[in-house]
Amino acid sequence: MEIRLIQSEECATLGQITLDAYRQLNGSEPLGPYEEELLDVQARSFDSEVYVALDNGGRLMGGVTYVPGPERAMAEFRDPVACGIRMLAVDPALQGRGAGRALVEKCVARAREQGRGRIILHSAPAMTTARAMYVKMSFARAPELDEFIHESSDLEGEPLHLRAFTMTI
Repeated sequence: MEIRLIQSEECATLGQITLDAYRQLNGSEPLGPYEEELLDVQARSFDSEVYVALDNGGRLMGGVTYVPGPERAMAEFRDPVACGIRMLAVDPALQGRGAGRALVEKCVARAREQGRGRIILHSAPAMTTARAMYVKMSFARAPELDEFIHESSDLEGEPLHLRAFTMTI
């Protein structure tokens, strides 16, 4: 498996993989306006670092967005020594082969290279497999950094509870 920065011609493919993976977690239901953000890999790559995992045949398996610091538009944190991981996704047909873990390991390596103090990420309730992987990789729950997202503009209904995890580098 190869982990590397995304190439511009791969953005549309990774966008579709990300959308498919997130929809699978949501029972194949549409994700509303968030779908545009998931599909716009090119915008993420201009702001932050997007890494992809390719199998030995060169097939794109998935990707992740590494957010180098709080000054980036993709940052979901304000901690000046932190970096972030966002939109980790592996093609549903290729899950369970280690691509997700390899992508997170790349982000951890980048954080160390850049001298960051910690990594912050958020995980939705349906992401049980990812959360188990984060714990095995020594990420710890950080409830004080949890986020609550209202999916509609009128703030009615239950918000989406994104659970925060951190790793000290």
